[in-house]
Amino acid sequence: MKLHIVFTGLLFLAANLLIAQPRPYNVVFDLTGKDSLEQKAVIRWINEITIPHKDARVELVMFAKGLDLVVKDRTMYADLIEKILENKNVSFKVCAIAMKNQNIDKSQLLPGVEIVPDGIYEIISKQGEGWGYIKVAL
Repeated sequence: MKLHIVFTGLLFLAANLLIAQPRPYNVVFDLTGKDSLEQKAVIRWINEITIPHKDARVELVMFAKGLDLVVKDRTMYADLIEKILENKNVSFKVCAIAMKNQNIDKSQLLPGVEIVPDGIYEIISKQGEGWGYIKVAL
C-alpha cells in the first residue's frame, strides 16, 4: 500500500513538471542604423508585442547611427516614442560610447531614454538572462 501511495505521488509530481509553464515574453531589439523604415518597423514591432501581451518586457538598445531615433532634432517619431515609453515594461536605451563618438549629450535625447555604458554588453546581458534577441534590419 505504501508503494502505491509513493508511486501515485511521484506520478502527480511528474505530471506537474511536464505541464508547460508559460515562459516570459522578453525581447531585446538591436538598432544600429538610421534608416527611417527600420525605425518605423521597430516602433511597430514593439506595439505589436506590448499591446496584446501586457506583461511582455521589451528593450530597444541603440548604438552607432541607431541613436538618431531618440535624438530630439533627428527623430520623426518623438510622439510615438513618448507614448510607447508610458509603458513601464518598455525601455529605450542608448550606448554611452556611441553618444561620445557622435558628440551627443544627454540633453539631446528624448525624455525617458536611458543611457547604458555599453550597448553591446547590454544586449549580451539580456540574452544571458534568457531574453529573445532581434536585430532590426529590413
